[in-house]
Amino acid sequence: MRVASITERTYRFECWRALSSGVLEAAAGTFLLLIAVRWYSAGSISKAILAGASSCGLLISPMSVWFAARRGLPAAQAASRILALGAVAMIVAAVFPYLPVFVVGTTLGLIASSASVPLVTQIYQENYPAETRGRLFSRTFMIRIASAAVVSGLGGWLLKGQMELFRWLVVLFGVALGFGSWCLSRCPSTPLLSDTGAHPLQGWRHVSRDPLFARTLISWMLMGFANLMMLPLRIEYLANPKYHLALEPDIVAVLTGVIPHAARFLMSPVWGHLFDRMNFFGLRMTLNVGFALGILAFFTSDNAAGLIAAAVIYGISNAGGDVAWSLWVTRFAPAERVAEYMSVHTFLTGVRGVLAPAAAFYCIDRFPVGQLAAGCAALIGLACLVLLPEIRSARIAAPKRPAG
Repeated sequence: MRVASITERTYRFECWRALSSGVLEAAAGTFLLLIAVRWYSAGSISKAILAGASSCGLLISPMSVWFAARRGLPAAQAASRILALGAVAMIVAAVFPYLPVFVVGTTLGLIASSASVPLVTQIYQENYPAETRGRLFSRTFMIRIASAAVVSGLGGWLLKGQMELFRWLVVLFGVALGFGSWCLSRCPSTPLLSDTGAHPLQGWRHVSRDPLFARTLISWMLMGFANLMMLPLRIEYLANPKYHLALEPDIVAVLTGVIPHAARFLMSPVWGHLFDRMNFFGLRMTLNVGFALGILAFFTSDNAAGLIAAAVIYGISNAGGDVAWSLWVTRFAPAERVAEYMSVHTFLTGVRGVLAPAAAFYCIDRFPVGQLAAGCAALIGLACLVLLPEIRSARIAAPKRPAG
């Protein structure tokens, strides 16, 4: 199969898969936690589990790489099987509307979605040319963002005053996982290197052998922990009467879904273009500043103008974060080792993603939300300082464009 046709086929099915990814993003970012708070009156443990579900999938993502390598499966086929299992779990959660089943089923569905990430990144490495990878990814991500925004708006409208209809949303989330599984099964890919499957943590050898990779992971940990602490608290801050806002589900969906997704949609192609052309560390620090400002603005606002502005800032920063988080290892790793490098990154993302929501719900009962926001903004500033000495590294400069 010609390189051009491989790229075109992958891009076509990734465009379709982006629709289902947007549905799942709305589920993870807004609706599952909102349902837990408003319908089930869930406690802190259940809310923390749901908030950290996607991160649990990232935490076990090295297992997906190991599984694919040991079975000799192409990356796309392995990812497809994982999503199919998640679809079944999500449907079970819709059929049996009891809190333990809801938490376990939806958690497994989100785990499946994120556990496949290193395998999908390997597909991008194989099938998208380096000089256009960011732009191709951002175009499909625009579809994902638009899908998430539409689902956020319609889902909020559906649940306003009739929360009992949440089961139809959960069915939609299960269907989205199944459709994503089918799309991945149609993407061309090759099996991973045989030594990749030696053990699930095989990729960790690159941390000791690659100091620049290790320092970048430290910066990601600081920034990511801060951001993931405050992310689930957006729903809590807007929906819980404790903070004197107690907004309706449709307004919560607009502020946490529709507005940020609209900003991401508009800015995604810009950040994709910048990723292909810009020094990676310069790009990363620019995004960090945006995340810090967005956190401070959101949690120090109690009026519509401030909350809308904060949602826009977060959306703009998140658009760049989407591209940088998903593709940055393609700047570091040998082409055949991208899945291994990415599995380390996703594992650490999972670690902070599991711990950060738990820390958030623990701290929110003990400290004012404004103090938490300021502390997390300071962590993001520290992440920038870790990267500052590396900004001139030639290794993470933009890839050279072919002549002609």
